Amino acid sequence: MSFKPANNIQDLQYFGEFGGVNPSISDSSTYTFLSAKTMFDTFEGNADGCYLYSRHSSPSNLYLGEALAAMEGTETANVTASGMGAITAVLMQLCSAGDHIISSRTIYGGTYAFLKNFTPKLNIESSFVDITKLEAIEAAIKPNTKILYCESVSNPLLEIADIKGLSQIAQNRGLQLVVDNTFSPLSISPAILGANVVIHSLTKFINGSSDSVGGVICGTQEFINDLRNVNNGAVMLLGSTMDSLRAASILKNLRTLHIRMQQHSKNALYLSKKFETDGLKTVYPGLSSHPSHNLFKTMMNTQYGFGGMLTTDVGSLEKANALMELMQHKNLGYLAVSLGFYKTLFSTPGSSTSSEIPEAEQKEMGLSDGLIRFSIGLDADIERTYQTMKACMLELGIILND
Repeated sequence: MSFKPANNIQDLQYFGEFGGVNPSISDSSTYTFLSAKTMFDTFEGNADGCYLYSRHSSPSNLYLGEALAAMEGTETANVTASGMGAITAVLMQLCSAGDHIISSRTIYGGTYAFLKNFTPKLNIESSFVDITKLEAIEAAIKPNTKILYCESVSNPLLEIADIKGLSQIAQNRGLQLVVDNTFSPLSISPAILGANVVIHSLTKFINGSSDSVGGVICGTQEFINDLRNVNNGAVMLLGSTMDSLRAASILKNLRTLHIRMQQHSKNALYLSKKFETDGLKTVYPGLSSHPSHNLFKTMMNTQYGFGGMLTTDVGSLEKANALMELMQHKNLGYLAVSLGFYKTLFSTPGSSTSSEIPEAEQKEMGLSDGLIRFSIGLDADIERTYQTMKACMLELGIILND
């Protein structure tokens, strides 16, 4: 593909208020006006470059949003206080009472809970389908369907969405394709492939240091304006505003994302190949055994690899817990949720990040008790990491091929 997301970030140039190489942080909740008319115009959305109140916008948030829009190839973007703040605002903006959403069956547990448990109170219905089967998507469409919702790489089963195929369905049926790209920043560019709206949890790989929570909505200028509308905009009225200090911090980290994603992907590919050779049931999009390996290759920006997420199934929750505790004891990473940290993070999603999904549905989708989700870190010596992980598995009697 010819799209160069990291170049687009690099080409943005900002100067601080006093000539700093980082833009100045706007540490204000409200802004002054020299004339009453300008305040009125700003309320109406007609005063370009003027700021009113930080729930609406702030210079720091707009800098970050501009950089993320450049990364995803959209007209603009709006940052939010969390990934869920982005997801819920988009769904609420695009749907009204009586509407229907089609969602991937494997998605982040918080998104699942919002669609399954919360939106029905607003008379919005959702159907959960196997996103890898386009015919299942077609069959699930109803006259009142408004949104196709998926993750580029699903959490936690690492199923891959055929974004071009889904986009074609959405266009043919007058639907909005909303894609959560949290697991695959830079590697996949959903908007270039036809997505209408792209969402990220900035908390994860994009920030990369597990010290900030944030989200972003990337889309058309018209859609972002609608979200910010003071009368009926979901972002404006639900109030999931990112703090300016956090926005400035995440913008600094975004500049090294391309380097980090290359290393995350390199390390994850190395470990997944070793685990598979050792006889562990391993899922990683970079493995030829992954059912959507070739599909991923047709969508990817090659230099950033297949991402930093992989799963292994060690057979039981008891073994998984013992292994994670031992790996943490050996300083291989942390038994923790989230992802994108410089150290490896591991958890059993069935009892953590996907616990909102009922057990019967977990089994139906193939989410087993012994499944460990790894967010692979930036280890400089990945061979040493592998050897120590293998020693932990052998110590616990997890069967490996010789």
